[in-house]
Amino acid sequence: MSKKKVLLAAALGIAIGYIAREQVNNQMKVTPEKALNHAKEMFKRQGPISGSWIYMKPEELERNGLLYDVYRGGVTRNIDGTNKQYDFYVDTETGAVIDTEAAV
Repeated sequence: MSKKKVLLAAALGIAIGYIAREQVNNQMKVTPEKALNHAKEMFKRQGPISGSWIYMKPEELERNGLLYDVYRGGVTRNIDGTNKQYDFYVDTETGAVIDTEAAV
């Protein structure tokens, strides 16, 4: 194989790899771990948390007539000696916390 063909093949491989990586990055959603960390940081602004969890599988949530793909999770906070649990929903596309509510 000539030197020209080898260089051409290498350049083509690099270009295809770059394009494929960009496509994956553009379609990549927020990971459940990042969603959990973001929600925990939000809750920590109001005080310490003692536990947290998140479902790894996204689910649909309807709020104000809009459908979101979300991760559902929760945190536990110790307030005045009592554990209180809160649920949260994080958008899988943006990582924004869509809703929070006290767990029953």
